[in-house]
Amino acid sequence: MNAINKYRAMWMLVLFDLPTQTDQDRKSYTRFRKGLLKSGFNMMQYSVYIRHSASRENTEAHIQRVKAMLPGKGMVSIITITDKQFGDVKHYWGKKSKKPPSEPKQLEMF
Repeated sequence: MNAINKYRAMWMLVLFDLPTQTDQDRKSYTRFRKGLLKSGFNMMQYSVYIRHSASRENTEAHIQRVKAMLPGKGMVSIITITDKQFGDVKHYWGKKSKKPPSEPKQLEMF
């Protein structure tokens, strides 16, 4: 990916804190999480899911998709950053640094 695209391509982070006290809460949590996975998100860590998008316009379409899946309770936050900014994120597993996930090798058609 060239330098211009690193500022156009985006990463979406969906962070959520949903209740799981009742059976209905757990069903809602599961439905939301499975909806994220079905929409191409990957789990980065518990309650943090990420997705690469080719452009800001494509990212906006995915934001609308997540908004349509919002559960009735709990908190959901959506953060968007450029591919360049995501490349600067530092990840640590214990005391060892780990490279962030790379962007997908295949472009989306929609």
